[in-house]
Amino acid sequence: MRMSTEPPPPKEDVVFVHGPAEGGDSYRVIRKRDDAIEIGEMRAVQEGRPLSGELVRLKPRTESERLFDVEVLVSREELGHAGARTGPAQVATDEYRSNWEAIFGLREEPDMPN
Repeated sequence: MRMSTEPPPPKEDVVFVHGPAEGGDSYRVIRKRDDAIEIGEMRAVQEGRPLSGELVRLKPRTESERLFDVEVLVSREELGHAGARTGPAQVATDEYRSNWEAIFGLREEPDMPN
């Protein structure tokens, strides 16, 4: 048995842009990743808005103006920690605490019953 020193063939990751989604700020896409077909939406990255899904770079293909090769820049696994929390952001800086005390006063310890 002879071992091949050639690298494995690259995985196929292609996206077809179907058309604009409702609202006009994103596009509906069909993605073929290896042997799986996925549907979803694609939108531009905006500063201050959280990422959901993956951050990708698209490279146009010659077959169609709506067909692109996908390069994953940040995977779902790398973003996994970002979506783990629910609820509002936790704010607990020293400035926040001092402003709280300025507005609501210092916390008093309750009297202990005898």
